Amino acid sequence: MAAQSDPGNRRESIPPPPGREPAFNIPVVVLVFIALCALIHLARTYMVSPTEDLAVLLRAAFIPLRYSGAYALDLYAFTSPLTYSLLHGGLAHLAINMIWLAAFGSPLANRIGARRFVLFWAATALAAAGLHYLIYPESPAPLVGASGAISGMMGAAARFGFQIDRSMPGRARFAGSVLPIRAVLRQRAVVTFLGVWMIINLATGLLSGGPGSSAVIAWEAHIGGFLVGFFAVRSFDRLPAPHGL
Repeated sequence: MAAQSDPGNRRESIPPPPGREPAFNIPVVVLVFIALCALIHLARTYMVSPTEDLAVLLRAAFIPLRYSGAYALDLYAFTSPLTYSLLHGGLAHLAINMIWLAAFGSPLANRIGARRFVLFWAATALAAAGLHYLIYPESPAPLVGASGAISGMMGAAARFGFQIDRSMPGRARFAGSVLPIRAVLRQRAVVTFLGVWMIINLATGLLSGGPGSSAVIAWEAHIGGFLVGFFAVRSFDRLPAPHGL
């Protein structure tokens, strides 16, 4: 006969209630980039004169003509291919980019870590500026915006098949291994996303700069960032790739 325990001395183990999913689970490194972009835009809008803002653009925006050989290469020629990504052309431009940055940057940063995320931003921003330069080497128009780096994050998301691991509260991240390109192209949802993304980029780029528009969307730069994010994300991933991939 099994021994019976005293009900009065028995204590049941009651698991703690599950924690609530935070309303904003944006990692610190992404918040830092959002804050930098927002503060720089606010400073340009409210704290400097138009003349001073022009000086900021000349130093921090990416201007292809700077590299034509007609101008001496100064410090800003080497820093502007990165700093341009922190500038924006208007409040709407800033807001849209920051929304996409939070959406795609958060699971990527949680996956690869803060240091690799900064390096990923730099690589995709450089690629976006590089492709823009190859197409418009003599352009005097300043290139600004985080869209190239964010497009790189979208490219990285495609290589994960948009799979999200939500097992850690507040730490949603891209899940699984970086998929081989052939596997990515076999997923209907991913291929649909890539097609829609390309069509939107082409349409917005071709339709921008018309009458009444003060800016042109550099859709070619978006493609430069996207390609690096898509093809090179494995180089930034801190999880080991499965054998044979």
